[in-house]
Amino acid sequence: MSTEAEAASAVWRTYRPTPDAFAGRVILVTGATAGIGRAVARELVVAGATVILHGRDEKALEAQYQELRALGPEPAVAQLDLERAQGPQYQALTGEIEARYGRLDGLLHNASTLGDRSPIEHYDIGLWQRVLLVNLTAPFILTRCMLPLLRSAVDASVVFTTSGVGRRGRAYWGAYSASKAGTESLAEVLADELETTAIRVNLVNPGATRTRMRARAYPAENPTSLPTPESLTPTYLYLLGGASRGVRGQRFEAQDRKPQGLASTFDRK
Repeated sequence: MSTEAEAASAVWRTYRPTPDAFAGRVILVTGATAGIGRAVARELVVAGATVILHGRDEKALEAQYQELRALGPEPAVAQLDLERAQGPQYQALTGEIEARYGRLDGLLHNASTLGDRSPIEHYDIGLWQRVLLVNLTAPFILTRCMLPLLRSAVDASVVFTTSGVGRRGRAYWGAYSASKAGTESLAEVLADELETTAIRVNLVNPGATRTRMRARAYPAENPTSLPTPESLTPTYLYLLGGASRGVRGQRFEAQDRKPQGLASTFDRK
């Protein structure tokens, strides 16, 4: 394990930022109106970050904006339907962020869709394409568009939310598993390409969490038996802030209770 990894293993799970730890940082959070994205966005604002809230539902975004503006720096809203957005919409968002802030200090890819839990033999082709578009292609496009803004930051962080079925596929997880495997590969490629820059790339697997997506995947499961999104925010805040400077190319298991804490480093072959 690297020196950075050893240091990170002691603090990332219990990290609590000071009230101004994110002061001046501009961070875009996708899927910010529900679940983990919502919880992380709230904690970022409380810690002093200027958060760009991404979502596709205008009413949900407005409600969240009104809630968060009283807790810290005024957030911004980025309404974008990742399933339908085309080049002009991505370019417009990039231009707005550049004009308003001039840079981007953090990018959390958290938006995703479950699709259908069914065997490959019966998986709907159109649904497969939509899941891959939202979960993999859209993050690629958004990252590609945001890289110039990330390069303008002194210390930038890109964090991808992955899944256990992204590391090892399981029956009936279909497009979701394939998309998360692609997410992990995309993150590995980026981490390698950006290794000598000020942009660091890491992955977080939150594990089973009390979210709407989890309820859809396991409708018979008792949600109160699962950790809340709020309980998993320390890992995300650690990676998005200056406390993790120098930590890159890592896959964090947010609920892994092993002594070392930090998951294995991306292979460099």
